[in-house]
Amino acid sequence: MADALLSPAVGGTMWAASAGLLAYSSSRLKTTLDDNRVPLMGVLAAFVFAAQMINFSIPGTGSSGHLGGGLILAVLLGPHAAFLSIASVLAVQALFFADGGLLALGCNIFNLGFFPCFLCYPFIFKPLAGEAPSRGRLMTASVIAAVVGLQMGAFGVVLETVASGISELPFNSFVLLMQPIHLAIGLVEGVVTAALLVFLHKARPELFGAAQQNAKTRSLRPVIVGLALAAMVVGGGLSWFAAGDPDGLEWSMAKVSGKEELEAPEHGIHSTLGSLQKSFAFLPDYNFKEPEATATDSGKPEAQQTESWPNVSAGTSISGLLGGFMTLCLAGLVALLLRRRAPSKA
Repeated sequence: MADALLSPAVGGTMWAASAGLLAYSSSRLKTTLDDNRVPLMGVLAAFVFAAQMINFSIPGTGSSGHLGGGLILAVLLGPHAAFLSIASVLAVQALFFADGGLLALGCNIFNLGFFPCFLCYPFIFKPLAGEAPSRGRLMTASVIAAVVGLQMGAFGVVLETVASGISELPFNSFVLLMQPIHLAIGLVEGVVTAALLVFLHKARPELFGAAQQNAKTRSLRPVIVGLALAAMVVGGGLSWFAAGDPDGLEWSMAKVSGKEELEAPEHGIHSTLGSLQKSFAFLPDYNFKEPEATATDSGKPEAQQTESWPNVSAGTSISGLLGGFMTLCLAGLVALLLRRRAPSKA
């Protein structure tokens, strides 16, 4: 979500809700996080950052979507570490890549973190998958939980936008576009999540269910190295192949208002946070900062020229690699600090 969708009251309320969940998750991890999970938390956050850079097209709609990643994190890390990890991803995106607003950061953390980590994982995925999941149960649980989580998140965006009352997005029209397009996106996310979890379950079953208790008896170094390499490949190269279509939210807004992006108020907290974000975001939109648009031979500004696909760009590669590293450091540092503060055991 961008700041233009939110009033200060709604944005502040969701900031408070997300901060409370972050505090709760941190307190729980102080007594449950073991040494093996500290680097795993960092590399999984980096992998999700890279994965979110790749938008995939939704056929026949002119829209695209990307993975949320909250469910993958919850399955492999548990809900509390997963929530802190997805918050790390979104904080790095907003601060340094201008992806999502600062006022909207609380909403984005809640929508992409709370629903998959604290609702879909414990109440949908775990009962469907069971303690010793088969391949079929794992795939079924992944798809259903991913779809439900994204539907909840999309509906949260609609409620937060309508409650703010500062945009031209009426509830009925907005929700009737948001839910179906995110159903399609959720199905793709569910299939990708299922494929990744089935692969990891076959290779390292101790990462799942009751077998997690025995994970500390076997080194996770191969998994950590593999995920780190995957994050580098996805962020540094595969990000060139991201679809150029507007994502589900932008597509829905365009259908309702005729504009994919809405203008934020030019005064007050929106202006202050917008200026702050510009000062921090050194790679906005995952690319080098561009000079002001200049006229070209075709008479169109450069900024409006159609980009080729794949969009081979050094700026995108650097954004993927550097953003993944920054996310790894932030999530890993959080995990390390919480692990060091854990009470010693006799």
